[in-house]
Order: sequence, then C-alpha cells, then structure tokens
Amino acid sequence: MEITMFITVHLIAVILALILDFFIGDPENWPHPVRWFGSWIAFLDKHVNKGKLKKEKGLIVVLSMGVWTLIFVGLLVYVCYQFHILIGIVVEAIIISTTIASNSLAQAAVKVGSPLKERDIEAARYEVSMIVGRDTERLPESEIVRATVETVAENTSDGITAPLFYAFIGGAPFALFYRAINTCDSMVGYKNERYEKFGYFSAKVDDVLNYIPSRITAVMMILANLQNSHYTYSHIWHIVKRDARKHPSPNSGFGESAVAALLGVQLGGLNTYKGVVSNRAKMGDPLRELTVLDIEEVVLIMRRTIFAFTMLFMMIGGMCIAFTITWG
Repeated sequence: MEITMFITVHLIAVILALILDFFIGDPENWPHPVRWFGSWIAFLDKHVNKGKLKKEKGLIVVLSMGVWTLIFVGLLVYVCYQFHILIGIVVEAIIISTTIASNSLAQAAVKVGSPLKERDIEAARYEVSMIVGRDTERLPESEIVRATVETVAENTSDGITAPLFYAFIGGAPFALFYRAINTCDSMVGYKNERYEKFGYFSAKVDDVLNYIPSRITAVMMILANLQNSHYTYSHIWHIVKRDARKHPSPNSGFGESAVAALLGVQLGGLNTYKGVVSNRAKMGDPLRELTVLDIEEVVLIMRRTIFAFTMLFMMIGGMCIAFTITWG
C-alpha cells in the first residue's frame, strides 16, 4: 500500500500545482527558482566560459544545476512529508507549480493579441518582443501573429507538459530538475561562437529530456483539439509526420506542426535575429491566412492539450494504483 500512497499523493500534488498555476501563475515579485537558475548560469557563463575546454566546462553548468535541484528539493520534500502528508503535498505542489507556465504563457499571448485588435501595431511589436528572440521592430501583423502562435505551440511542451511529465514520474525533484536543464538550454544552448561548445551539453541534455514529452504532447494536442478543427485526423497526422522533423530542434517541430495542421495554416519562414536572417522550414499547408483570432485559438489548443495530457497520466496513475491493490 505504500506504493499506492506514493502514487496518490504525487497525483494530488500535480493537480494542485495546475490549479495554483491557473489561478495564481507566476507573480512578478515573488521568488522563483528560474530566476535563481538564471543568476547561477549567468555567473558560470561570465567566469567559466573562457579559455580552453569550453565543452567540458559547459558540463559543469548541467551537473551543478541538476545535482543540487535533485538533492536539495528531494530532501526538502522528504522532510515535509515526514512532518505531515498534507504539508508534503502542499510544498510539493508549490514547487511543481513554479515549473509550469500555462498562466503566464496565455497572458503573454493575450498581451500581443489585444493591441492587434486595437490596430496598435507598435504595442503589439513590443509585447511580442517579450516572448520571442527574433527581431520585431518591423514585423507586420501577420508575422506578429505567426511569432506568437509558434511560441505558444513550442512552449506548450517545453514550458508545461514536459515538466508535468517529470512531475508525474518523480514529483517535484524531477520537475525542477527538468526546469533547471531547460533554463540552461534557453540561456547557453545556442549554436553561435560564444555558446557552441559551452552550451553543447545543456542543449543535448534538454533534447533528451524533451524527446518523449514532445511526442506525447503532439498526440494529445491532436486528440484533444480534433473536434474543434476543420480537418481530419489523417490530414493532421500526415502533416505532423511530414513536417515535425524539419525544425532545427529535434522536439519543437512536433508541437508547431500539430498546431499548424489543426489551424490549417503555415508556420515557419524567414526570421531575423539581431539582423541575421534565418530561413526556418515551413510547417503545415497554407490553407488560409493567419489572423489575430488565431492567437486566442492557439491558447485554447494549449488549454485543451494540458487537460488531455493530465487526464492521460491520471488514468495511468489510476491503473497503477488498481494494479498495486490487486497485486497486493
């Protein structure tokens, strides 16, 4: 019965974390682990990313982030559960909620869409610059919408379902471990002169951690949103199989291609990063033009996907509990 209790309390903690994120999100002035991660990574980048053996030094970033999150958070959660099971559940839920970003991602998308509806293109360019790395100063409305839709599509996995996946497997320690590695990748996992070697392990470990969640997310995204799409399952799945691996990332293309297929639009194309043009592979078929309403629709796609993803793992957890009780 101890295994049954272990599974049950973790499921409760994950559900509570989702509720906390939905209603509270990430208040700007509250302490947040990602900010601590960022400070440590920036410190190592400044003092270690120099001289020879940059790739090996980059491994220090991954190991230091991974080890202390697993050990410290694991001990913290264990001690809290020793005091009282309710204390353990609440603390674990709070920690898990800091690793998921459904509320902040939805709010960021809405902040882009609102000025577009008011025809305030400059405000929309500013808001989209807060969530993408590409140059936004001259983006027309259609490109602002594309940037927002692509960001929500990609981060549905990176920022929400992937940490949930690890939370279901190993609770708060695994969820925060994933978030730590993901932060490493977002800060130093670039293929440029400064980070190509130093960020090598950050990028590779993040790719490994996202491999399974990104593919499960794409399947859940399709199943959860199929009835709201104008296109058939076979059409949507054909596009995902055709286009997902065109993305530079081995994982991000699955969410983007699924969203493109569900909406009947084409994502990808020319982006500019600090004046340098990057031609990203196109995903989906241009059956219609992107509009500002697609920002609201992609947020709904994200919400439905989270629900379906959660239900899948609740079902798996329930099956494990039933099997444990029967076997016992």
